[in-house]
Amino acid sequence: MNRRNFLKQGAFAAGGASLGLSPLHASPSVINFPKGKAEHCIFIWLGGGMAQIDTFDPKRKGNSKAKPQVAGSEYDSIETVVPGVRYCQHLSRSAKIADRITAVRTVNHHVIDEHAFATNLVHTGRLISGSVTYPSIGSIVAHELGAVNPAVPAYMLIGYPNVSRGPGFLGAKAGYVYLTDTESGPAGFSRPEDVDPTRAARRESLLEPLAGQIEKDSLPSIYLENQREALRLAGPDFMQHFELAKEPADLRNLYGGEFGQRCLLARRLVQSGVRFIEVSHNLNFINGTGWDTHNEGQQNQHVLIQELDIALSALVTDLENKGMLDKTLIAIGTEFGRPAAYDGRGGRGHQGTAFSLVLAGGGLKHTGAYGETDELSKNILDKPVSIPDFHATIHAAMGINPRKDLYDGSRPVPLTDQGTPIASMFA
Repeated sequence: MNRRNFLKQGAFAAGGASLGLSPLHASPSVINFPKGKAEHCIFIWLGGGMAQIDTFDPKRKGNSKAKPQVAGSEYDSIETVVPGVRYCQHLSRSAKIADRITAVRTVNHHVIDEHAFATNLVHTGRLISGSVTYPSIGSIVAHELGAVNPAVPAYMLIGYPNVSRGPGFLGAKAGYVYLTDTESGPAGFSRPEDVDPTRAARRESLLEPLAGQIEKDSLPSIYLENQREALRLAGPDFMQHFELAKEPADLRNLYGGEFGQRCLLARRLVQSGVRFIEVSHNLNFINGTGWDTHNEGQQNQHVLIQELDIALSALVTDLENKGMLDKTLIAIGTEFGRPAAYDGRGGRGHQGTAFSLVLAGGGLKHTGAYGETDELSKNILDKPVSIPDFHATIHAAMGINPRKDLYDGSRPVPLTDQGTPIASMFA
């Protein structure tokens, strides 16, 4: 028996492994995994920890200002178009399109409730390892599928870069192009006015003799390849996708403020052929604390929820009107949820035992919500979903086998840590 088959049999025997599965264990192949038809993914990141009890999993009303405080939801809940499913009152627009949305209410992990560790877990589906840098879900999708249109990158980030969003052991080819300014596009990609295409081509030709002397697969060769890609993308054909002024004024207004414009740009990038786009929300901390609603940040949380509601509903509706919703999966991620009880100054702490992540569009069967938590959204009562399960659902929706092996050198690393797609969403 060869080493790889031995390891596969060992993985079968191990059954449902934990998040700590060794990267040396090859994953059992899954032949009959559900296969969706989504071609793109827009991954919206709510950095800080969205309070599920104040958004997509509302419970009985609490009171952060009473003495003593009363644990519960900060806001009233409202009915959605899906019978029996309720959202927070500040998600009124999303409630009207809840039949194209599924709030997965039973996501959970047992990572220490610290932002960096949990952010890494939700992006990579793995615990941080001292010996392996795991790729993010965006990099995995880029690696497996590439761009729909080879003239654009496979993976783009509208937000600030970090290792958790990166390619890990997959290498630079699975990395991202990032930007923070929706109007100007990626920093450094716009050519100076005095460098026309002819002059740019002449500069590239001067590099060719040097390129021939560089050893293949060396660090200089990887750098040179990245430089060529940057030069290619620096032209007007790619940069035109960032000209939001070309969109009708009423549509831009429908998307709302800065975050909404990022989502509109994401839709334009989907149209251009980008495979995976991550969009960060609230880079300017409009409520003072972001989604990390400790202390007084809780009192202005509704500002964040309303902005998310406007942008999400506009994005879903816009994609649908353009016939792109079934082929574009929208995922909303955050590092953990928040408890029903308040802290001493009326904010909320961190909670990984039960929280909500969201899926929309992508040709999936949506039911407004999936899974059930207890009366204060602390413990899971039915249909728990692990982070690897959530990742597996995204991969399967895009036609990627969630149990496929990637390779860190010669070591097989399962694409997800034994993640299983939510089968009912593919029925």
